[in-house]
Amino acid sequence: MSARVVVADDQSVVREGIVMLLGLLPGIEVVGSAKDGEEAVALVAEHAPDVVLMDLRMPRCDGVEATRRIRTEFPGTQVVVLTTFDDDGSLFPALRAGARGYLTKDAGGDEIVRAVQAVLSGEAGLSPAIQRRLLEQVTEGPLPRAVSDAPELPDGMTPREAEVLVLIADGMSNAEIARSLHISQATVKSHINNLFAKAGLRDRAQAVRYAYVRGIAHPPGATFT
Repeated sequence: MSARVVVADDQSVVREGIVMLLGLLPGIEVVGSAKDGEEAVALVAEHAPDVVLMDLRMPRCDGVEATRRIRTEFPGTQVVVLTTFDDDGSLFPALRAGARGYLTKDAGGDEIVRAVQAVLSGEAGLSPAIQRRLLEQVTEGPLPRAVSDAPELPDGMTPREAEVLVLIADGMSNAEIARSLHISQATVKSHINNLFAKAGLRDRAQAVRYAYVRGIAHPPGATFT
């Protein structure tokens, strides 16, 4: 099955590398590349590709908004997200916007081809790791007690960031948090950077104190009433 593809990524080295890789893959023809979501939408209007490989974090118009516009204005074009991020805050908005596939940038050429062929066949083109993440979302129980006890998370913190904060308060390293939440260490670091920025924290010691004071986590030996 032949596919005409547009690549959208704001990092020129990454974008050119993806285009070069796709040029070596059977059944794929790259018809354009875009440095942001606005260019991606314009290229879809110009070339009517079968699939857009879409990064998420881009200036002017990010990948989620570009995906929403493409799926609304050009329903004949499918979108496969190709991004560094595999956290809930990236995955679910992209899927809700209309993406039919979701891969991380460590995907090999064969995996990209399978995802493109899958979405052209009307199926979902999801990496095994993303499939596991979706399954966990469906089957996992409620948030940890310390997180769910908080009536409202402070400073615009997301539930996933609060989970990471609880595990920091438990003394876990980034690698241990990644294993516990089944996400990459890069995603853990992204969550930590976000919650530190939102709460004005400088280091993990401040984060632990913040978690205790705000009731997001509880010191060892604390009891629940």
